[in-house]
Amino acid sequence: MNIGDPLITLETEKAAMDIPSPFTGKVVSLFVELGVKISEGDNICELLSEDSDVIKHEKEKTEEHIESKKEDSVEKPIVQEALIEQPISSDPIIDNKTITKSFAGLHASPSVRKLARELGADLTLIVGTGMKSRILPEDLKSHVKAILSGGKSNTSSSLPSIPTIDFSNFGEIESVSLSRIKKISGPRLQASWINIPHVTQHDEVDIHELEQIRIDMKEEAKSKSIQLSILPFIIKAITNALIEFPDFNSSLTPDGKKLIKKKYINIGFAANTEQGLMVPVLKDAKKKSVLDIAKELSELSELARSGKIRINDLEGGTFTVSSLGGFGGTGFTPIINAPEVAILGIARAQVKPVFNNGQFLPKLILPISLSYDHRVIDGVGGIQFTTYLKQLLENPETFLNELS
Repeated sequence: MNIGDPLITLETEKAAMDIPSPFTGKVVSLFVELGVKISEGDNICELLSEDSDVIKHEKEKTEEHIESKKEDSVEKPIVQEALIEQPISSDPIIDNKTITKSFAGLHASPSVRKLARELGADLTLIVGTGMKSRILPEDLKSHVKAILSGGKSNTSSSLPSIPTIDFSNFGEIESVSLSRIKKISGPRLQASWINIPHVTQHDEVDIHELEQIRIDMKEEAKSKSIQLSILPFIIKAITNALIEFPDFNSSLTPDGKKLIKKKYINIGFAANTEQGLMVPVLKDAKKKSVLDIAKELSELSELARSGKIRINDLEGGTFTVSSLGGFGGTGFTPIINAPEVAILGIARAQVKPVFNNGQFLPKLILPISLSYDHRVIDGVGGIQFTTYLKQLLENPETFLNELS
C-alpha cells in the first residue's frame, strides 16, 4: 500500500469518503470487520512501514518461526483513527433503522455510490457480482438499464417490512382468518399496485338522459325477468370506447417491450359476495345488447354469490369495471386487474345543480374514476378516453343502436 491509497471508506447517509493511507507499507492486522459500525477513536488496522531491513526480518521471522525476533522486526503500530460523521437526515420519515439497513453488508466503491446518487438508483436493491457481493459499475448500469427498458433487473425482491406489534398489549383483540378469496386476491392486488405505475383520472358525467332511458326500458326488462341498472348501459358505452381506444384493451408482454392488442372485448365486473369481491367476466361484450348484458351480469353475480361460478367465467378479461354506486362514495382509486392496463371505478350518482343556458338545472351526476397503466397510457390518452366515454353516456343515442 502506497501513501494516498484508500485505507478505509467512511459512509454517512449523504456521502461516502475515502481516507488515504498516511504511510507506504503493509497492513498486517485488521481490528474491524466489514459492515461493522465504528466510532471515533476506534482502532482500524496495524500498518507496517515499508523498510527493507524490517521487511527482511519479518520474512525471516515467518520462515523460521522465531518468536524472539518478533519485537525486533515489528515497529510500533500506526493506528489510523476513523472520524465518523453522524448521519443527518433531512427526511423525517427515514429512521435510524432504515439508514442502518441501507448500508449493512453493502459493498460498493465511492465512484459507484456517486453514480447511483446521480441516477437515483437504490443500491440496496442491487445484488453485486463482485467479490463478497461487491456492487460493480456493470451491476449498477445493468440495473438502471433494466428498469428503463421495463425488464427485470438483478435485484433483491424484499420489501421494507412492517413492524410486528402485539395489539393485545393495548386491549382485547380477536384474530379472524381471511376468507379464501381474500387470501388469493390480496397478493394479486399487492403485486399489481407494486409493479404497475397507476394513474387515476376523475370526471363527472351527466346521466340525466340515460337514466330516463333506463326507466323507460325498465318495464320491458321486468317482463323478461331482467333487473336493469345503470351498469349495463355503462358497459355498453365502454365497449364503444375500447374500440375507439384499443390501447385500453391491451396487455404488456412480460418483457415490457410489446403491446398485445386484443380484438375481443371481455369486461370484468366486481361482484360483492360474502367471501369478498370476485370479478366475473362478461365475454364478447361488443356483440351483446344492453338487455343481454344486464341478464348475463345478473346470472354471473348470482353464481359468484352462491359459490357455483366456473373458473372459465373468471378468466379472459380485457377491461374491468368496479361499481360502488350501490354503497355510496364520491370517487376512489380502483386497482388495475393485471395483466389488464385499465379499470373504471363508478361511485354513487347524485342530483346536483348544473348551470346551463343562464340557469341552474337539477342533473343526475355520475362520478367516474379511471385508473390506467402509465407505461402504456399517458395522461393525454387517459383524458381522451374519459372525455369520449363521457360524451357517449351524455348522448346515449350515439351508442344505443337498440332499446331492447
